[in-house]
Amino acid sequence: MNGPLQSGGAGPGTSGTGSNGRAPHANGVTLTAAMAAVHGAAHLLDYTRDPFLGFFSGRPTDELAPAGSLLDHPNVRRWFEMFEAGLAESLYTYQIPLSIASGPDSAALGEDLVMFSSYSYLGLIGHPRIATAVKEAVERYGTSTGGVRLLTGTLELHHELEHELAMFLGQEGAATFASGYDANIAAITSLFGPNDVALLDQYAHQSIHDGVRMAGCENRRFKHNDMEDLERRLRQATNRGAQRILIAVDSVFSMDGDQAPIADLIAMKNKYGAFLLVDEAHALGSVGQTGRGICEEQGIDPSDIDILTGSLSKGIPSSGGFVAGSRGLKIYIQHGSAPYMFSAAMTPANAAASLEALRIVQEEPQHMERLRRNTALLKDGLTELGFDTGASTTPVVPLILGDEFRAYRVAREMLERGIFVSAVVFPAVSPGQARLRLCATAAHEPEHFDRLFEALSECEAAMEVAAVR
Repeated sequence: MNGPLQSGGAGPGTSGTGSNGRAPHANGVTLTAAMAAVHGAAHLLDYTRDPFLGFFSGRPTDELAPAGSLLDHPNVRRWFEMFEAGLAESLYTYQIPLSIASGPDSAALGEDLVMFSSYSYLGLIGHPRIATAVKEAVERYGTSTGGVRLLTGTLELHHELEHELAMFLGQEGAATFASGYDANIAAITSLFGPNDVALLDQYAHQSIHDGVRMAGCENRRFKHNDMEDLERRLRQATNRGAQRILIAVDSVFSMDGDQAPIADLIAMKNKYGAFLLVDEAHALGSVGQTGRGICEEQGIDPSDIDILTGSLSKGIPSSGGFVAGSRGLKIYIQHGSAPYMFSAAMTPANAAASLEALRIVQEEPQHMERLRRNTALLKDGLTELGFDTGASTTPVVPLILGDEFRAYRVAREMLERGIFVSAVVFPAVSPGQARLRLCATAAHEPEHFDRLFEALSECEAAMEVAAVR
């Protein structure tokens, strides 16, 4: 690390770029013209103090979001009021612009950082085989497909990826999308509608909730992983004459790191004639002996799940998503879902990165072995420090702090010590459940954990959590 965070001396809005488009800074840090225009911070501390070019300085929320204006909305006011209070304490740690590839050893605005909130679980970002595959794909196909998948945007590369992905997941077919968010929207909105009832785990991903809302289904949440509460909801939906019932869950919950009880969910959906959607975003390349996800981890027959969705931007280091299941499901999703028909196809580079990553996972088992080892190191170290890691059984490990500003302050203190961890607050988690979300990856080394545990020990007083020593 370059030492404790210090102000670079030039405040927000620093300009004066030279002929090369970069602005010199007193401590050697330079800004591109774009960075000077976007956030104006020449040093990491400057960024946490004000990345908005003075937009909030001395201006109350009533002035920034006047009555009757476009921004006169409760959500806008909530965020603006939080910025107004937090920037005074240099608490803004979102959107920190990394200057090198994301990984355990990272950097931003002149500071070396150890990353512990990345969900690149297998640590494959920058893998030379993936880089080569991407270069070859761009040379052959270009940078874009020039169309949506249904019309002119399908490449041979997409078919290769979908075939190998389906085989990897143990499904008959798979359709890929530009994001995991798109995949959930596609599956839910094309198969369910206003006469249907959706029963969602209360911690299901926002994209699932948004898909249900867009589909017009009656939306009911059940208590997290609570099968008794789910059955109560199923009986209610059945008694009210629901046309169809969807049960939707994450397989690995992104903020708590625990797993859904898939066998119990399958039993419930079979008992009541419902359909089950399982989102594998944080399970693919994260759990299972060979990284195949929740079915491999829990010994489930993949064909017992009606709809399997997921992301290709986490354990698989690309950008994209998928819907997998029966061959009939794949064919219909490719013709009846809006994101497949009206949104741009996955780029050649992203398709190539996803495909090569799938092959690496199967040919280089050491990545999953290292991930399991590092997950144990993270949990054991936190336990020794007296922290409760909750029900986490995966590389995602939460440190629940409760109050939002407590989470912001601890994240800022960790940044001061060269550790980049994310503060997660409402609406990503329930009110009063703000936390730091820690993630182990296969790329972490023992010295990274030593740095993390040392910093957490120093920050323990600020956390104000009950230690069980």
